[in-house]
Amino acid sequence: MNLRKQAPKLKAGDEIRILSPSTSLSIVSEKNRLIARQRLEQLGFTVSFSQHVLENDDFTSSSIASRVADLHEAFVDPKVKGILTSIGGYNANQLLAHLDYELIGAHPKRLCGYSDITALSHAIYAKTGLITYAGPLFLTFAMLQGNEYTTAYFQKLMLEEGSIQIQSSPEWSDDAWYLDQDKRIFHRNAGPYAIHDGEAEGSIVGGNLCTLNLLQGTPYMPSLEGSILFVEDDYESSPATFDRDLQSLLHQPGFDQVRGIIIGRFQQASHMTKELLRQIISSKKELASIPVIADADFGHTTPQFTYPIGGKASICARNGIVNIEISE
Repeated sequence: MNLRKQAPKLKAGDEIRILSPSTSLSIVSEKNRLIARQRLEQLGFTVSFSQHVLENDDFTSSSIASRVADLHEAFVDPKVKGILTSIGGYNANQLLAHLDYELIGAHPKRLCGYSDITALSHAIYAKTGLITYAGPLFLTFAMLQGNEYTTAYFQKLMLEEGSIQIQSSPEWSDDAWYLDQDKRIFHRNAGPYAIHDGEAEGSIVGGNLCTLNLLQGTPYMPSLEGSILFVEDDYESSPATFDRDLQSLLHQPGFDQVRGIIIGRFQQASHMTKELLRQIISSKKELASIPVIADADFGHTTPQFTYPIGGKASICARNGIVNIEISE
């Protein structure tokens, strides 16, 4: 990997380009598209859309050529300062062998997304050293209730200087809010808890676990040495598949140099419980001597904090108290 690079902080008036490297934006209702655009404009940004953002094929996506062209155009356009991916999906890893990483590295921009975007963001970081961001999608900004925390942490990381102490959101939700914004279900947030106590500092790697694992054995997998791993999974996971996917990550070169793990909140459909997660973690000797924190505010539930892939994390878990600090 090249030396770590950081795109400039965003500021009021900056243009954010919306593109669809995975699922097409066309599956998002026009109403929610309008709300998301208005919310970003209220934050002071100018919003533009890539040429093929609404292209839609048999896989509710678009051609590799269209998606690559949109991504390259966003990076080379001098007016564009940030890039938001429209939504997640399944096929962002199709793009990795077709990207011009020299072009991307020469025009650093702040690219943000999560879920399937994990493949794209980590490939860019691995090949160019450019810090990318796990955080809200364009669709996320269409959420009318319960989105204050997500927005605040996006602004903290994208606009403000200095390190960020992660505080827990008061509530969390796992409902299909994009289908009916008036019928929301919120749960009190007890905050993160420690499975293994300890302290650690390191560079941040990680996101959606099953997507990150698609990069194993490829040139697009970042080094795990000296890292704090952030991992989460979605409603399609289960305790058994999470165990398997985590074990696969533990087998990667350099895992013995991982310094700590933070696990994002599971979706309810995964049927993960604290007891099952503790059993999974305790079964892995590779994790016995490092801090492991669970139920942090990132992943496929909402709200979520934004974190920098390639940035820095410091964690401390002692006597039932968990502290997480991140910085670029």
